[in-house]
Amino acid sequence: MFSSENKKTDIMKTFSTNKNGYIAKIHINGVIQEANRTYSQKWLVSTIKKLKEDKNNKAIALYIDSPGGALYETDEVYLLLQDYKTAGKKIYAYQNKMAASGAYYISCAADKIYANRNALIGSIGVICGASMDFTDFMNNLGIKSKTFHSGKNKTMMNYNEPLTDEQITIMQSICDNAYEQFTGIVAAGRNLSMEQTTKLSDGRIYTAKQGLENGLVDAVDSWENMIRNMKDTEFEGKDLSVTEFNYERETSLSDFIMGKFGLSQTAAMLENYSSECRITFPALLYK
Repeated sequence: MFSSENKKTDIMKTFSTNKNGYIAKIHINGVIQEANRTYSQKWLVSTIKKLKEDKNNKAIALYIDSPGGALYETDEVYLLLQDYKTAGKKIYAYQNKMAASGAYYISCAADKIYANRNALIGSIGVICGASMDFTDFMNNLGIKSKTFHSGKNKTMMNYNEPLTDEQITIMQSICDNAYEQFTGIVAAGRNLSMEQTTKLSDGRIYTAKQGLENGLVDAVDSWENMIRNMKDTEFEGKDLSVTEFNYERETSLSDFIMGKFGLSQTAAMLENYSSECRITFPALLYK
């Protein structure tokens, strides 16, 4: 009855008898990482690949509600969407409540970006982890800790060693490289100059209206109007059907028990919080 495995969907089957084909509405929910309660990288990657090969599928409409996530998973999805377009298919992105950082990065693969008028978008920047130096605290308590290692920078960011100037430079260079990649994608995807993009990319969140004024979105409108405009612009007004693709994690025994006691929402909040606060090295997060 209970399983932690994903539901298996035969994406290659024909979803509609509509001769014009269908638009795939792909939901991207929650923190972008390998897997959590609302997101699965394996599922998303598999879905995009299969849709590219499905002759009945004519386009993807991303439906995004995410604060961002990890660099690797974010970029993998972006590159797969770019590959999807090589089949001559279109991508539109709809930013619902939030499309921040890595979620906005993914949106830049779209031919057009729409946003709900209450959406928060942008947050173009990179977090490369955090360093906590407990050496003074430990000395005051008489605690001594030694990590044996070879290579002077092997244990940088360890709690029992202060960061050196060289290590600060190393970490900042990693962060800067990821930031350059991010801003380059935004500039290319939104047809902005690097000067314009850099000015917008200080990590701040924008409202939908501010995003429109700064060229980060193409329109502030409803999901329904985006689909209508997509059909008119890309498919000469043909009546394509819209098929939902939404990751569904099957209920496990622990989910069932927590749901009985009203703890499922709290667990999801804690899971997302822990994802956003990871400090593993290197913790490159588009958040």
